[in-house]
Amino acid sequence: MKLSSRGRGCCVAGSRERGPPPRSPFVHQLRLSPLDKAKIAFMTLTLFPIRLFFAAFMMLLAWPFAFIASMGPDEQVLEKPLSWWRKIVDILLKAIMRMMWLAGGFHWISVKGRRALPGEAAILTVAPHSSYFDAIPVTMTFASIVMKAESKDIPVWGTLIRYIRPVFVSRSDQDSRRKTVEEIKRRAQSDGKWPQIMIFPEGTCTNRSCLITFKPGAFIPGVPVQPVVLRYPNKLDTITWTWQGPGALEILWLTLCQLHNSVEIEFLPVYIPSEEERKNPVLYANNVRRVMAEALGVPVTDYTFEDCQLALAEGQLRLPSDTCLLEFAKLVRSLGLKPETLEDDLDKYAASAMKMKKEKIDLKEFSAYLDFPVSHTLESMFALFDENEEGIIDIREFVIALSVVCKPSKTLETIQLAFQMYQSENGTITEEDLSYILKTAMGVSQIDVMHLFKAVDEEEKGKITYDDFYRFAELHPHFAEDYLYADQMGAESGLETSSLSVPNGICTDFSPDSTEDKNKPLQKKLN
Repeated sequence: MKLSSRGRGCCVAGSRERGPPPRSPFVHQLRLSPLDKAKIAFMTLTLFPIRLFFAAFMMLLAWPFAFIASMGPDEQVLEKPLSWWRKIVDILLKAIMRMMWLAGGFHWISVKGRRALPGEAAILTVAPHSSYFDAIPVTMTFASIVMKAESKDIPVWGTLIRYIRPVFVSRSDQDSRRKTVEEIKRRAQSDGKWPQIMIFPEGTCTNRSCLITFKPGAFIPGVPVQPVVLRYPNKLDTITWTWQGPGALEILWLTLCQLHNSVEIEFLPVYIPSEEERKNPVLYANNVRRVMAEALGVPVTDYTFEDCQLALAEGQLRLPSDTCLLEFAKLVRSLGLKPETLEDDLDKYAASAMKMKKEKIDLKEFSAYLDFPVSHTLESMFALFDENEEGIIDIREFVIALSVVCKPSKTLETIQLAFQMYQSENGTITEEDLSYILKTAMGVSQIDVMHLFKAVDEEEKGKITYDDFYRFAELHPHFAEDYLYADQMGAESGLETSSLSVPNGICTDFSPDSTEDKNKPLQKKLN
């Protein structure tokens, strides 16, 4: 895949100019200087155990108050104003939680703007979501949040969660997401009888370099929302908890070892949706996201949690952070296609590409090949593969990219398919062919395969077969890191990677699948 001047952009700023993102929003690289390491070592032996003890003590101190206050109230009681003694408990718990964060080094919490009353905005949308420390505004407001049903059974923490009257999502209930949306609608339309609901619409944690796609769940009720933006203006970013980077316990340790941690919470003006936005939750979500991005001074991107799964899939070809395949996957979904269901179509596309061999096609032929009408989205996809903006592409590169998106963890299957399309009549490929294959499979513009090709071509024939490559890959499962991106990927490959079964973060996604698919418009890539 060639990153042409029309096809490189992945982030969109408010000015409608597009440029490559500074880094993947799902990767956090924490680089510590020798001085930083010395400070952390000193703090680990001195301040860290004290802070950890007091933070844990404050959480345990909050438990009996939360337990008593959350015992037995039925729904009618919950919808009534707090009784005098529950108001006292509420004040005590907020004070205890503030002391817990104080023990963790958050000495000053800067709050800007005015928090809207429940009757003005029943839903608070918070972004960017980058850490479990984003729970700070939750404990300051005691707004309800959307949580996995399993979290209520966690000792101590589960009791504190129940106190804020969350909306629970159950994985075992197939209809749980629909029920969750209905419950949020009911609470949002109760004229302030229920506490406000705080939702993190990104659905997973990022590194705050941009705002990824907002899930539409918070916007389905069609009621006014108050955007809330978070900032962590610390010199050393020990806060960020992404899929690739320091793990949860390491983040806790490093943060407690900092002398001071800063956080800023800004309540933006209430956003009242138009009639069109009430009918289209995706449009509503995108417009609120744009307002929040402008307040933060960061771009927005159409990446989603599904792109995170693609970027960090466990295969021999770990995608670099600047891969263009995330953009490609976004465009595939924008055409209304789901990569996970395209394997049958992939075989059909591959068979056609084999017949074409090295023949290149233009946009009109590409449209006929995919059996899709020419659209802005299709033009954007075509541009990703358009070398030197000549108006023609090698369809084999499209098939390779689609294979990676459909089967991100099955590297060798993609490479085998590529060999079948590029090999000569005697079943071999050259170094140049291997370069085209791996550039496309990794979504980069340049790659040096010379050392890898020589390692595979033990007999120095100047050509290799798939069997040669397969045997080499079996003996060297980390060939990408060893031979392709020793310099570029070295720092990233050593980062811890979390499980990708569900998004990380403190607020689970509850958006019905049908809502996103139904309302997602075709989008043109801005240049």
